[in-house]
Amino acid sequence: MLKFLFVIILKCIVCFSSGFQEVWGEITVSSQDLTVHLGSQKTFTLYLTESISEDLKITFEVQHSDLVKTEPSSIFVNATNQPQEWNITIFSLNAGHSIITANVTPSTVTDFSEAFVRVTIEKSETLFHISAVVGWIYFLAWSVSFYPQIYSNYKRKSVVGLNFDYLSLNLVGFIMYALFNCGLYWIPAIEQEYFSRYPKGLNPVQINDIFFALHAVFATLITIVQCFIYEIGTQRVSTTARIIHAICMCFVFVTIILAFVHVIAWLDFLYGCSYIKLAITLIKYVPQAFYNYKRQSTVGWSIGNIFLDFTGGILSMLQMILNAYNYDDWESIFGDPTKFGLGFFSVAFDIFFLIQHYVLYRDRKDYATIDGGCYENYGEGSSVSHSDCTA
Repeated sequence: MLKFLFVIILKCIVCFSSGFQEVWGEITVSSQDLTVHLGSQKTFTLYLTESISEDLKITFEVQHSDLVKTEPSSIFVNATNQPQEWNITIFSLNAGHSIITANVTPSTVTDFSEAFVRVTIEKSETLFHISAVVGWIYFLAWSVSFYPQIYSNYKRKSVVGLNFDYLSLNLVGFIMYALFNCGLYWIPAIEQEYFSRYPKGLNPVQINDIFFALHAVFATLITIVQCFIYEIGTQRVSTTARIIHAICMCFVFVTIILAFVHVIAWLDFLYGCSYIKLAITLIKYVPQAFYNYKRQSTVGWSIGNIFLDFTGGILSMLQMILNAYNYDDWESIFGDPTKFGLGFFSVAFDIFFLIQHYVLYRDRKDYATIDGGCYENYGEGSSVSHSDCTA
């Protein structure tokens, strides 16, 4: 249901955009993505799918010549009325990523933009499989991490201890993340914008990204519904959080208008959504950490959620390190540290929450008086109601 909702919303705002028109080139390859083990070789086929009226020279341009080489490095093609094909061998020299592009001289062929191959040279197939297993484990850990809090709220019949600012920021962040993933994956016009900007790139959104984003929105909405039916004490969304939400809404509204009037592309609108998600990830833990400090307690804040989030964050960074070693691609971490930094930032807050739970506030009580007011800190299984709380 959420899938169709997101598709309908995004299609409505880009309904006037030009549709995706598939163009067939006269020179193509059998596969645009190949993985080669270090020290081995692999072959792909180059096709001339239409007749040509003059002789051609096809030269293979290698992005990183220290990583791979091709044999042959060029092909001379005589004018013919028949389609032709050639087997091209790739030799791996060092681990990493490279792109092999076929250039045509003279450029009388109308379109050879699809004649390229993305090559990945890996040191170890075992590391590849380990990385894949690690990836699925942290994906499951992050997906399940919502439910300890939901179960704790249900068991206690209370959401006291769960900071509403954290919850509201989480919802906005995951909605923005879902908009980015769904728009780039399901709307052909936006996907075409991406490939026009990055003609040799891959769509960065995969189906598991779609599932995680929509599931995160769903699980967060369940938690918010619990806030309407269970004990909340004196909690509310703070003025600061409301201002942050207003800024995010204004940003989204302005970028939608700019996309409508063609000042920016719809892809840039989705990138704007991803920037909101990035900013929220950096700040969303602060309200909960401060709330725990103010209450001198972590009761009501599920530690199971923290353990799962910590596991997912550690494994996410481990996978990045494994891939960086396997593909000799340390720039993916140190050259663009955003993803690694976000994972490290989240893990650092998880460690802080664990310290709060097991060290700083390990002698948790059912109630705590703060600034002269009574704030419920229900323990597991507590059946005390709000009316029973006394200063």
